[in-house]
Formats: sequence, C-alpha cells, structure tokens
Amino acid sequence: MAKDTEKLIRQLSLISFLMAQGRPVSALEIKREVEGYSDMNDDAFARRFYADRAELESLGIQLGVEKPGEGFFEAELYSLPPENFYLDPISFSDDELAALSTALMLLTDGGFAYAEPLRLALQQVAWGHPNPLAEGERAPVEMAMTASAGGRDLSQRLSKIETAISRRKTIEFTYYTMERGETEKRKVDPFHLVFRGGQFYLIGHSHERDAVRVFRLSRIQGKVGYASKAEHDFSPPEDFDRRDYGSRADWQLGETKGTAKIFIRERIAWLIERDFGSYGELRNAKKSDGAPGKGRVFETSYASERELIAWVLRWRQNAEVLAPDDLREEAEKRRGLLLERHENGFRPAKVVDRPLDEQPKRARSNGRGEAAIRPERFARLVTLAGLLIEAAKKGERLQVVDLRDRLELTEDELREDVELLNVVNFGGGTYVLYAEILGDEIEVDSQPYGDNFARPARLLPLEAKALVAAIDLFGDHLPQSNLQTARRKIVKALGHDPSEEGLEIAPAGGGDAEIARAVNQAIAESRVLELSYYKENEDQFTERRVEPYRLENGKEGWYVECYDLTKEGVRHFKLDRVKEAHLSDEKFEPRPEVEEFAGVEGWMTHGEVPTAEVARVWVSPERARWLREERTVVEELADGAVVVELPYAGKPWLVREILRGAGDLVVLEPPDARQAIAKEVETG
Repeated sequence: MAKDTEKLIRQLSLISFLMAQGRPVSALEIKREVEGYSDMNDDAFARRFYADRAELESLGIQLGVEKPGEGFFEAELYSLPPENFYLDPISFSDDELAALSTALMLLTDGGFAYAEPLRLALQQVAWGHPNPLAEGERAPVEMAMTASAGGRDLSQRLSKIETAISRRKTIEFTYYTMERGETEKRKVDPFHLVFRGGQFYLIGHSHERDAVRVFRLSRIQGKVGYASKAEHDFSPPEDFDRRDYGSRADWQLGETKGTAKIFIRERIAWLIERDFGSYGELRNAKKSDGAPGKGRVFETSYASERELIAWVLRWRQNAEVLAPDDLREEAEKRRGLLLERHENGFRPAKVVDRPLDEQPKRARSNGRGEAAIRPERFARLVTLAGLLIEAAKKGERLQVVDLRDRLELTEDELREDVELLNVVNFGGGTYVLYAEILGDEIEVDSQPYGDNFARPARLLPLEAKALVAAIDLFGDHLPQSNLQTARRKIVKALGHDPSEEGLEIAPAGGGDAEIARAVNQAIAESRVLELSYYKENEDQFTERRVEPYRLENGKEGWYVECYDLTKEGVRHFKLDRVKEAHLSDEKFEPRPEVEEFAGVEGWMTHGEVPTAEVARVWVSPERARWLREERTVVEELADGAVVVELPYAGKPWLVREILRGAGDLVVLEPPDARQAIAKEVETG
C-alpha cells in the first residue's frame, strides 16, 4: 500500500475514533485502537502521530489537547470537539445557491485554477439541498479572466505554493528579477497569494533581502521546492497585513517614497473618486495647491514614480502632477520626451536581430484542461463519505456517473477512494461504511457511528479560499445579485475571511453595483438601456441607447456587450466608464449578428480583434524586459531597445496606450498614428 494511502487511512481513522469516543483519550489508546498505528514501535508512533496532528492542523482540523494535573498519569489526552470538525449550518436562499452554482459553471468553463476545490466546497456548504452543480443556469456572462494558472508549469508552482502557505513551509526557487534583468535563487517564507491584472503574485519574506517582497509566479523558473523536511518552518508575523498588498494601486507596490498631489479636472472627478478613491484622498482644490483650473486634488502615496506618472498621463489634460517638485519635474520631462519623439522624428538604434521568424508566437492559453490546484485527497474522501452515508440513510443507490461528475473523478479514482473508505474504522472492528460498486451503481451500508460523517465537515483552507475567491471574482456582476449575501454567510460560518489567509482577488474595474444591476435587468427583460458614457480614449461624454446582451470580464475590467442603436453596430462599453444607466420601457428582439460577434476568440483576454491594425512600437532599453512578457518582439536593437507589434482597433486607444508608456514607447509606424500622439501631447 502506498505511503500516502496509509497516511490517509490513519488520519481518517483517527478522526473517526476520536468522534466515536466523545471523550478525551490517551496516546496509548490511540496507538492500540487506530488503524495504522498498532504495528509501530513507540518512537515510530510518536513521530507519525505528531506528523498526522500537524497535517490535520494545516487542514483546519485542530485536535483538543489536555494535560492532566499533578497526581495523574503524566500523559496528554486528545479529543476532537465537534465544532473543530463540523461546518456550522448555513441557511442559503434558493437565489444564493443558484448564484454560487452559476459561478462554478462559468469559472469551470474559463479554467479557474481553483475549480476542483470550489466544486468540493459547494458540496459542503449546500448540504441538504439538491445537487448545486446541476442547478446553475447559463447566465449572460462571459469570464475571460478567471484566475487561470496559465499553463502546466505555472499550475504546479501555484499548487506547491498553496500547500506551503497552509503548512507554513519555507520554499526555494529560481527567480527572474525584472528590475535588474537577473536570474537568482530565492528562499522565501510564503505568506499570501494575490491575483491581480491576470497574474498571480506571491507575497513573502525573502531570506536574501530579510524583508517582505512580491514575486510574480510567471517569473519563477523551474520547480518550487521545500527548504527543509520539517513539519513547519516559520510562523507568519502578527503585524503583517496580507490584504494590504491586494488593495494597493500599481504605483503603491513597493516601499512608499512619498505622497503626491494630483490635480483632477471636474469632468472626471466622479470617476476617480469611484474607482481610485480607496488609494488616496480626493478633496477640493485650495489656492495654495497651485491648481491650473477648476477641479479637485487627489492625494496618494506612491512607491513608483514611473507608474504614477503613467497613470496621470493616461488622463491627458484632465490630470496633472502638482507636487512634490521632483515628481512634477519628472512628469514634465516624460511628457516632453513623448512630444519630441513623435513630433520631430525618431531614429532607433541599429537592428541586430529579427527574432519573429525564428521564434514561435507567444503562447496563449485559454486555461481549459489546466486546472492548477488539485484539492487534498483528504477533502475529497470526507465529501465522498458524506455523500455515500447520506445515500445509505435514504436507502438509495448512487449512480457512478453522477458521483464522478459531482467530484470530477475518473472511474479508477472513484474505485480507489471507495476501497480506502471501506477500511476507515473507529477501532475494535467498527467501520464507517461499506460501499460496493455494482455495475453502474454504488450500494452503501452505513455502519454504526457512520452518522458522524453524515454532516458536512469544515471547509479545508483550500476549499474555503476557492469559494470566497470565486465570489470575489464576480463581485456584483451576476444576474442573481446574491453572491455578496452568500459570502457574508460563508465567512460567518467559517469564523474568518479566507481572503485574508492565503488567496486574495484584487478587484478589477467593475463600476458601480447599481449600474451592474440595471444592466443585468435590461439583459433579462430585453429592454433598451440608456447610458451616460465617458469615452476615455477620446475624452468625451456621450449619450447612448443600446440593446444589452451580456456582461464580459476582460484584462482591464468588466464590459457590457451591446448593439448600439445610434452607431448601428456591436459595441462594448466598459462598465466603470458608465456614469449613469437607465432602463427604458422599450423592448427589443435579440439580433443573431450580436450573438455571432460574441464568439470572437481572445478579444476580452488579449485586447485584440481580427480587424485590428498593427503599429510598430519602439520600447526603450529600460522597459524592454517588461514588454517582452506582453507583446511580440519583432526587432532587437543594438542599444538594448526592442520593437514590438501592437494591434489596435482605433487611434484613440493606441494614443492612450502610448501615453501610459510615459515616454518609453514610441510609434514608428504608421505615420498618422505618430501625428495623432504628437497632437494629443501638445494639446495636453
């Protein structure tokens, strides 16, 4: 028998024995009665029992330990209080369960890295309700960004890091440091994972730097390994605020250097307050601020001057750095570089290589078939035991195909799990259950005390994180609009918020919750929607009448896909640029051509459409390493700069992207795009 299987039988039998006793028991009783311990000598038992306790603790199952007072036999007594194993009952409404089921369906389609533990978690929290996996409806929502791990290698790293966080294990890996362009060994105590902007980031204590650092998982090379064979290597510092890293703006990632004052014109103040207000303070401009006109002042701390300047430049004439002086001067310098390089001509260095013909195009995974995180088999076995015992109590036979679908198992895996559960016991020849696969069905006999597994067990840390992460990915964007109330109930039952303990989903631009509800209602009722929309690319407000079809999340946030009655064509409106949305009384008949356009593969994920033009863009040596990760390099230049291809569907979008480059990006071709950028910078 494999060691992992022996361990699982021991741990499940230990839990069964302690629950059946209902009283504290000694280590001697455990050694004598629990499957797997009785044949060990005292030293081997002590080691195995300690390791099993530590592993169960890392899974969220804490044994009670009592030390007898003086005059008693000096031995610890062990128990498993019911509250340490069972999940508090959660009373979900039908709408809340439907929302959770819809979330699972959409995330599984999109390659959610935590789809399998999410599946198990839903089985546990929906205990006593109809199978939640069969109840979800196909919602008019598309998920292009679903916290997919992004390939087999990255999936394996993510899985290893998840386990290391739960078990407080120090890890070692090789890392490519973007700032220096160097590959180095790293030894890290992992504290927290954050998913933001389509990427996973690890926050942990770097032994080399003796400080907390942020590591992007896609820049880890090779395998992630444990630094030791110990059960635990570290304890997270009590003063470490994990959520702080997921709630920062891009310009705040790193060590704070100061506080900036940014002038914001009134026309976009509402947008800055709604979408960026949590990163600083927006107040009325005072005479002492030296503001260039009517508007407000946004005060925000910053760690990266360049990232903050890039953010300011994207708003064109609607934003300007006021202070501190060195930041304002750097912003003016970069704006001047943009103008000079696009207005007066620009000569890049000599081409030394054209890698496009020799290298395959950058791989683009859609995430399917790459589920990153396999849940602990322990969690799967506990869930399976509950489902089998529940069937036995009802006198029902389970269908093999249904059970495999519910738990995402192969037939061999299901057979192995059933055989393992058949030997889990309470000691003294008293077993939990006996199940037998008979053709297409499973027949189950529940043994004495088997009811101990007929209640939902606590969610293991990975399951809890998967469940809350799934909810946070959607926010308020599902038609049922009941995910947030379900989240509050789950957190209350767990006694903690899992997003603070290992995995946090940083919010993508989603706009106002009321607007999302209005859009969903208009979609459901096929009603024309009236939008007051800010076109950031052109710095214009516009009134639009649209027929909405679906919500779609992409690399830069949430969009509503519509048929624009004014433009007479399919358009996508970014939800966080909608200032107001009103439902009209006018109904519409769905148009087949809109449904067809929805299938344009990759638009939301990669920001490219088949009809896009392509610009050739020079990237400075200082930023070349970053752009290699995101774009196709077509030329290597002698000074370390590169030329990349940047597809675009309209000049306003291209102008915005180049402005966000803060002087490090220059359009070489086409000429009319160069002129548009020069004109924009000069006007601003």
